[in-house]
Amino acid sequence: MRFMIIRKADKQTEAGVLPSEELLTAMVKYNEELVKAGVMLAGEGLQPSSKGARIKFSGGKPTVVDGPFAETKELIAGFTMIEVKSKEEALEWVKRWPALDGDGAVELELRQVFEASDFGAEFTPELREAEERMRDQLLQSGKPSGAKP
Repeated sequence: MRFMIIRKADKQTEAGVLPSEELLTAMVKYNEELVKAGVMLAGEGLQPSSKGARIKFSGGKPTVVDGPFAETKELIAGFTMIEVKSKEEALEWVKRWPALDGDGAVELELRQVFEASDFGAEFTPELREAEERMRDQLLQSGKPSGAKP
């Protein structure tokens, strides 16, 4: 089972405040533990929303709104993708998140990633084959696929 640990944005991350050496050290140690356990698939921090954009579609036409965005509780500052045997195991990893982050007041969200088997018959053999080809191309290019059956 794949899960995404979402690190919610806060005033510090939205202001572009970079983590201290102490926090970076703690995060590297946490990520090393995930890698050593064989559960980490990916993990990245995100730039503040002031460097991003939202794209809203209406009637199939896109409208682009440049950041920053006011509601930090709706934003994410980073993510970690893990693959574990259960939600309980994922929660155990989340509980080990470095306490230094967010000055001890960080908010994380855990979300399970859809697997091909979750989509039922609508995910036809042809669609599964196309997804497999894309995943193989990504693996050959050295980029993580994020998609598994």
